[in-house]
Amino acid sequence: MSSAPPSPLHLAVALDGTGWHPASWREPVARPRDLFTAGYWADLVAEAERGLLDFVTFEDGLGQQSSHFLELDGRTDQVRGRLDAVLVAARIAPLTRHIGLVPTTVATHTEPFHISKAIATLDYVSTGRAGLRVQITARPNEADHFGRRTIPRIDTYDSPVVTDLFDEAADYVEVVRRLWDSWEDDAEIRDAATGRFIDRDKLHYIDFQGGHFSVKGPSITPRPPQGQPVVTALAHQTVPYRLVARQADVGYVTPHDTDEARAIVAEIRAEQETAGRADQTLHVFGDLVVFLDDDPAEAAARRERLDTLAGEPYPSDARVFTGTPSQLANLLQELRSAGLSGFRLRPAVLGHDLPAITRGLVPELQRRGAFRRAYEADTLRGLLGLTRPANRYAAATSAATA
Repeated sequence: MSSAPPSPLHLAVALDGTGWHPASWREPVARPRDLFTAGYWADLVAEAERGLLDFVTFEDGLGQQSSHFLELDGRTDQVRGRLDAVLVAARIAPLTRHIGLVPTTVATHTEPFHISKAIATLDYVSTGRAGLRVQITARPNEADHFGRRTIPRIDTYDSPVVTDLFDEAADYVEVVRRLWDSWEDDAEIRDAATGRFIDRDKLHYIDFQGGHFSVKGPSITPRPPQGQPVVTALAHQTVPYRLVARQADVGYVTPHDTDEARAIVAEIRAEQETAGRADQTLHVFGDLVVFLDDDPAEAAARRERLDTLAGEPYPSDARVFTGTPSQLANLLQELRSAGLSGFRLRPAVLGHDLPAITRGLVPELQRRGAFRRAYEADTLRGLLGLTRPANRYAAATSAATA
């Protein structure tokens, strides 16, 4: 009796500026003058789609980038400023056919109603390839941009302030998800002869009342093509692991070895069961920063040169890999054995390391039978093996009329 084939490995790439190393913009391939053009981002996503990747994420924020955790650093020798991630994704969507588009949104100072319709719109213009990466911010200077609340200064990541921000983010996603369901799939009739465009009985108030939001609904945007676009979040410890377990379809984690990956996956699975979602597919992706070259010595030298330009060694929350595509393939397969179902790679220099992923790593994984040779689904949920969920309000209506 033959054993079942292994589940497919999933690969995503995180796009940020000219790359994740702060000195990446000074590399000859970096194109810093193009950074605020649509063509720059279109070229990056086209390269990622050429490599058959599941999706790309677009970083975003509500303040200038900083090398400091909680405050501005005043540096002028690194990339500062960015375009809006949701709008970039919407601009790129018609230029692509298969790859998922996952912009970042900061839940702390934005309204879930706005984001629900923005991501629903992205799902329409991409014909079912939208996702969302939700994050929080505890930076006081970012709160000052809005003037609606103050964020007390924190000393540690496990502060009660941060716990409350993650609880708020969980409610935020819950509101977004309910708004996506507030129109039933067949709410639009569009019958010119009878003059009926929508069936008002198939639009629903969500009447969400929580500790952070009070939202009536319904949305102004019909239910997205995927029903529920893919929700993702980055997590480093228990409190954000709980957000992933409660609300995400994909969680990004930052293990530095196989044992740590196994422990993280176990903790998230336990939290998932506590949240009552044990029967739902939840992907746990490992995040890695990558310096890829055909010769490991070249990759190491490139990293050292960039560190010298930056004036300090590159610090990262994630493991930093320096080596060849084949060596990276070995590492990914090793980490996968710990229960990770995919990886989100952060190219150190986008102009160099993204092509090294799509033209070096991907063919190597294909040779090993570990990665797809063609796109096999038309939606992001399909690529990730996620079913299209039933509408919660339609189910409730059916039960009430049965």
